[in-house]
Amino acid sequence: MSLSTHLFFIKPHGCGKIGFLCEPHEAFEAAIYYALLYFIALGSGGPDAVLPAFIADQFDEEDPSEKQYKSSFYGYYYVALNLGSLVGPTVLVYMENKGYWVVSFWTCSISAVLACVFLLSGSLRYRHFKPSGNPISRFSQVLVASLRKSSQKLPSNEEELYEIHGREGERSGMRRIPHTKGFKFLDSAAIITPEDVKLIDGGRSPSSWHLCTVTQVEEVKCILRLLPIWLCSVFFAVVYTQMLSLFTEQGDAMNKSVFNFSVPPGSIYAFNIIGTSVFILSYDSVVIPIYVKLNKEPRVPSTLQRMGIGLAISVLPMVIAGVVEQQRLKCARNLLVEEQSCLNILWQIPQYVLVGLAEAFFYVGQIEFFVEQTPGGLKSLGISLCMSCLAVGSYVASAILTVVTKITSKDGKPGWVPRNLNDGHLDRFFFVLAPMAVVNFILYVVCAKCYKSISWEMRSDSEACQEEGFGLRRNSDP
Repeated sequence: MSLSTHLFFIKPHGCGKIGFLCEPHEAFEAAIYYALLYFIALGSGGPDAVLPAFIADQFDEEDPSEKQYKSSFYGYYYVALNLGSLVGPTVLVYMENKGYWVVSFWTCSISAVLACVFLLSGSLRYRHFKPSGNPISRFSQVLVASLRKSSQKLPSNEEELYEIHGREGERSGMRRIPHTKGFKFLDSAAIITPEDVKLIDGGRSPSSWHLCTVTQVEEVKCILRLLPIWLCSVFFAVVYTQMLSLFTEQGDAMNKSVFNFSVPPGSIYAFNIIGTSVFILSYDSVVIPIYVKLNKEPRVPSTLQRMGIGLAISVLPMVIAGVVEQQRLKCARNLLVEEQSCLNILWQIPQYVLVGLAEAFFYVGQIEFFVEQTPGGLKSLGISLCMSCLAVGSYVASAILTVVTKITSKDGKPGWVPRNLNDGHLDRFFFVLAPMAVVNFILYVVCAKCYKSISWEMRSDSEACQEEGFGLRRNSDP
């Protein structure tokens, strides 16, 4: 992207800043541009799914001190993501507005190289784990095996279902999960047929596409139990997406002058990042002591409770954004400049900060929750599911906006969200999202109360010795 921008995207030289447009690009140049964007998305999608799982592998769940450190580290991890993102809407946006697009892209390229160097520099100190195979295949094997044996009758004694015990199970390194009652149709995958008995007695292992262990079946059940929580998470992403899109559009239609300096609308996003980072960094030292004192309990809020608090807070920025938009429209009527308002852009700060507060509770809790509740064999699949919320939420937000625009723009009306916001009613759109967020919160509370947490069998002494000798706690998918 940096090379392409340097060679042929910026034509004529010096274009790209406010008021100086570049020449139209040819079809192959536009194709290169979009292809590069997809490559960037592909490249960033890998670490987004793997890093949280990799972080979890560096901490021992059965060590209380390491478990607490892991919870704190996820907060620092999210702060690092936010501080990195702070450069985008501040320094880079300012440089791009001045026309320094080439320098901005090269800054991103250098950052990517440094990130790779930092990651590799700790290779000798990381805890590495034996891979357990493709998580997609492992998930699919249970579905295929259960369909093949759907006509088989489940045994009355769950102990008759297939499981690897003893030394053979310990050598596999996979922590076993006890059998649970839910999703009984999947238990068929662990039914031992006479053909399977012949293979086992002959010293051969049956194909996983025909016979799965109880642990493997329970892993799939764990993923399915996460889906209701995931669906509620998607709508939180709908609220979060407004900050990246309509909040910016709203800011662009406001008075951007602050102390004789024109503030780019995208730069107000910095208050979200600063608010989120400050809150996370003070969470253990300030928020937790206050929470414990108010509740008179020594326990800290669980990951599900933190996510619920974030969902509840997410209602407020939509309401405040609607109120700010009403005031902006009132000021716009007294201003003769088209597509502008006399209301200052700094009035957007509360809604950005509240979104940041909500995501500090929700996203940090969500990452930790999905890491804890996803079994080792499907760890990266569960984390990918977690990280997909923002992408799916963006599509849902776009669909909602499309439907609202189509309904409100009938009979030649400009609609609620027209190109010129002074002709529309963006406030009504925000006020529609607010009750939707309330309904989503209520559904989440119901799902959270019904959620059944994963339970593990404790590791044997031989497995503990294996960990001390070789640094392997359990299998983890690539």
